[in-house]
Amino acid sequence: MKQTPNNRKITSKQIAAMTGVVLLVFLYLITLILAIVDSSISGRFFILSLCCTLVVPIIVFLYSWMWARLTGKKAPGDPDSEA
Repeated sequence: MKQTPNNRKITSKQIAAMTGVVLLVFLYLITLILAIVDSSISGRFFILSLCCTLVVPIIVFLYSWMWARLTGKKAPGDPDSEA
């Protein structure tokens, strides 16, 4: 059987999404480690993690929406233009 190489291109939206995921996981790990160590700033990191849980996905969505607008491509959330 012939095997064809996977020439799948990674898009900027995928890079932004993965960056957001890595950032959130990193924040959660730091918060967990600080809570286990019983650091005095663990409460602040917990609040930061909660805020970033809401803010990071919004920023990733806005990035992908603005990128689609600037390049003329279909943006997420756009209604279908078929009439």
